[in-house]
Amino acid sequence: MHSNPKTFYEPLAIGAPLPLKEIPAVPMRMIHFFDPSNARMIDKIKDIIPTVDVLLGNLEDAVASNNKIIAREGLIKIASANDFQDTMLWTRINSLDSPWFLDDVISLVSTIGDKLDVIMLPKVNGPRDIQFLDQLLAQLEAKNNIKKPIMIHAILETAIGVANVESIATSSPRMQGISLGPADLAASRRMKTTRVGGGHPGYLVRNDPDKSNPESSRQIAQQDLWHYTIARMVDACNISGIYPFYGPFGDIGDQLACEDQFRNAFLMGCVGAWSIHPSQITIAKRVFSPPPEEVIFAKKIINEMGDGSGVAMIDGKMQDDATFKQAQVMIRTAELIAKRDKDLAKLYKL
Repeated sequence: MHSNPKTFYEPLAIGAPLPLKEIPAVPMRMIHFFDPSNARMIDKIKDIIPTVDVLLGNLEDAVASNNKIIAREGLIKIASANDFQDTMLWTRINSLDSPWFLDDVISLVSTIGDKLDVIMLPKVNGPRDIQFLDQLLAQLEAKNNIKKPIMIHAILETAIGVANVESIATSSPRMQGISLGPADLAASRRMKTTRVGGGHPGYLVRNDPDKSNPESSRQIAQQDLWHYTIARMVDACNISGIYPFYGPFGDIGDQLACEDQFRNAFLMGCVGAWSIHPSQITIAKRVFSPPPEEVIFAKKIINEMGDGSGVAMIDGKMQDDATFKQAQVMIRTAELIAKRDKDLAKLYKL
């Protein structure tokens, strides 16, 4: 824990690279998970790399205990054999309380530390978890002559983690972002659901009865179990200069509901979501790219409002300082994506 704020950006080991003072702003519409223990996946990766913003080798959940070492070795092989160009390479390591955590970090940093952008740490309970990994990474970077600091991404999947989310977000200059982990969080909270993300038919609101016909049917609306947690996570990330992400949507076959959940997260401020199946890559790319018509309207607001002060009527809608700032957010997001996606650049007229 840094007692002096002036030392926050000092490396935690002699010879380690300087921590980043600003987290890189690049498109991260989808974090695409793959299982490096799957031998067939190794042959497919070369084709997947250019289609995603972030590629993540998963070493934790969904990898059987007897495949943990195989997965780690598979990730090292894939990272060593491929040129990722503009696609970020992440990994989700095993949790701090697992027997694989230490070997995950030591093996990955010593072999592919120069290619690894982000380490995703699961089941983060508080800032101490991040600071432990921070110190370890600094030692390993110094030992292995890594020139670029490896960032840390936390998964919010315990009740105590949600309670500590603001201190987690500000715990280290390595913090890159936070993802919602709905399945483990549901278990931690003793929520009565077996779904991975999305709404629940039992979590609903119902219209009041019609007094003139009390027996008539009443409309119901299914609610989002994760609204509060996403909102709190988004706030914690934005006060800290890091990025919020929606996590997995488990029902692979329900692409419409997946798109709805991703769009809710996008509208609330998340920059991306996990894709756990190739079909979700396209959904995330579509949802987390601002709609072209809104980008063009945002450009119109900025062009007509000058320095953003005062009030203007544009296409019958009142615009002021607040909407000017909203337009700037939309344009900055579109500009980042346009650098990576030529088709969208044309639609955005950027």
